[in-house]
Order: sequence, then structure tokens, then C-alpha cells
Amino acid sequence: MPAITASLVAELRAKTDAPMMECKKALTEAEGDIARAEEILRVKLGNKAGKAASRVTAEGVIAATVNGSTGAIVEVNCETDFVTKNDSFLALVKSCAELIASHDPADVAALSALPLSQDGFGPTVEDVRKGLIGKIGENMAIRRFKRYAGGGQLASYLHGTRIGVLVEFTGDEVAAKDVAMHVAAMKPKALATSDVPAELIEIERRVAAEKAAESGKPAEIVAKMVDGSVQKFLKEVSLLNQTFVKNDKQTVEQMLKEKATKVAGFTLYVVGEGIEKKVDDFAAEVAAQVAAAKAQ
Repeated sequence: MPAITASLVAELRAKTDAPMMECKKALTEAEGDIARAEEILRVKLGNKAGKAASRVTAEGVIAATVNGSTGAIVEVNCETDFVTKNDSFLALVKSCAELIASHDPADVAALSALPLSQDGFGPTVEDVRKGLIGKIGENMAIRRFKRYAGGGQLASYLHGTRIGVLVEFTGDEVAAKDVAMHVAAMKPKALATSDVPAELIEIERRVAAEKAAESGKPAEIVAKMVDGSVQKFLKEVSLLNQTFVKNDKQTVEQMLKEKATKVAGFTLYVVGEGIEKKVDDFAAEVAAQVAAAKAQ
């Protein structure tokens, strides 16, 4: 039996995009025959698992679960909207949310290692994910999650499967649900102005400074214009200062005070937010193929 070298493992990984250890196991089983090892991986991971693993997952589903004061929200991505309606994919996302709430994994890797059996795949979440990639023929990835277990009340809101909100609060449940719906609609960046990330404020300050400089006004006036723009921005992106979507005569903070309710925090997930989607240029692809054919 030939030696299973690192270069042989790397070659198989490049062809299949399978995990390194899986490649080594397949090569060992195939006694170093790379073609046979590739077949073994295709059987184990699915015919399309290797190719799918390199594709962009900008679609997906948000799921949330609440059980008393413990809850979780998770985003699992796939390649196309078609798969977001697949029952097996939806079952995986639902199971992920429940596992996060009950097991408190530290990160996606820890979640992926938790026990799960579905559709004949298992015994871990990662095994189910890889199995479904092969079965469905699309890449899918657990992107992010947030767990709450601080003893407060929780309210969730899902706008279809693409926008999800989890709100931690004390007080009126109806008011908290309204806040969750407001967050989904208005997409605040933080709970209060003091919580807005410094990098966002700095970006807004730079933009405001450039705009104000074009006015030709004295430096002291420009400085006031910049400060005014930043303060306006802070109110627009902080939940408590936003105008309540159900009553434009009051802010969210005023509505909550009226309902004797306090919000401690929230999480908003929008599917694919921040992921650069691949835009196929069919004409350019055809032109490239024609050029390549002429060059041969």
C-alpha cells in the first residue's frame, strides 16, 4: 500500500473540497487510489457536496425559539431561495435553534459538534449539514446565533423566514412583541444612543464633515453642522429614540414607559446581511469561453 502523503491528501481535498481528515480516511480505505478515494467521498458526502462547498450562501432562514426566560435565534444560509422552502433544511434550522437554547454552545463549531440525527444523517449537527448538502445539492452554512438566558422575559418576531428578532424585556408582553415588530421594520443599530458602535459614529462623522465642508461656511459653523448630523444619526439608529411605528406621536421609549415595560436588549438578524452575493454575467461567461476556445 502506497504511503498516504500530505500532498496526496491535499490533492484530493482540492478536487473534492472535503475536510482534510475525511480525505485521509478515504485515501486509506482506497489504499492510496485517488480516483477510488474520490468515489468514496462522493458516496459519503453526496455527489454534489464537494462542488457545493465552495459556493456562496447568501440566502437562508432565520429561526427563533423561546422557552420561559431561555431563548435563541439563529441564521442558517443556503445558496438559493428554493432551498429555504425545503422541509429537511427547515428542520435542520429549527433543531439548531432548539439545541442552542438547551445546550449553550460557545460558537458555531461547538454547535456543529452537538448530537443530532435527521434524514438518516448523524450523529452530529455537522454530519446532518454535510449529509443534506449532498442530498439537496446546495451548500449550506450555520452563520451566527445568539442565546438569551439572563432571567428576563423574551419576545420573538419572525417576518417570514428572512427577518428575525429576539427581545429581552420586563413588563408587558404585548408591548415587547410590538417592539420586536418595530425592530424588524426599522432595523435599529443599538438599544440606546450610548450603545451605537464607535465605528458607525466615526463613519457618520466623516460623511457629515465632507458634506459640511462643501457649504463654504466658517470652521466653527461646520463643526456645529457635523455635531448636529451625528446627533440626528444617533437618534435615528437607536431603538429607544426611534419614532414608534404604531404611533408616530411618540418614541419607542415613551411607549414603553407608558406600558411600564423595559427592554434590556435585542438581536436582529436579516438573512444574508453583509454577505456579498455572486452576480452571474452570462454574456461575459460565454465570451470568456469563446475566447478560450479560439486560443486553443
